[in-house]
Amino acid sequence: MSGHSPTTHLLERLSRLIQNEAHAHGLKPVQWEILRFLRLANRFSRTPSAVTAYLNLTKGTVSQSLNALETKQLVTKEPVTGDRRRLSLTLTAAGREMLAGDPMDALDTAVRSVEAARGEDMSGGLRAVLSDLLRRRGGRAFGVCRTCRHYRPEPGAAGQARCALLNETLGPADSEAICVEHDG
Repeated sequence: MSGHSPTTHLLERLSRLIQNEAHAHGLKPVQWEILRFLRLANRFSRTPSAVTAYLNLTKGTVSQSLNALETKQLVTKEPVTGDRRRLSLTLTAAGREMLAGDPMDALDTAVRSVEAARGEDMSGGLRAVLSDLLRRRGGRAFGVCRTCRHYRPEPGAAGQARCALLNETLGPADSEAICVEHDG
């Protein structure tokens, strides 16, 4: 008898629970994912194309979802300075408030509780599974700026760094954010 591993089965059940909760507050799951991404993304990554790449969705799905979030006044879209063809996405105060009631918080609490009780970090194995699936599907991994090969701490400037790829100064908040240009 062949079947999926017990871990795969558990991940599927967790996924179903997460998806059931993902319709909270009148939002669709993809809209929640976009809000979460924008909360974590650095200023270079708050664009429709970065959202599309991060979520591994079609441009049309992301565009419709962004329009819905804009209509609900949870996100604003503005042209990027110097390049009116590109849009910059920003969470509104209402968007940040919506995230304060994020249904994923219950899962986060459960994960942290189990990790603390067992003295282990489950994220390493899950990160490896995610990376493998993304690689197989041609997706991009993304990552936190400070872990990128282009990240250069500025000597003598506490918390300041430079992105060697974009030739931009990075503050402490940028360094801890997800970046579309990440190259681990």
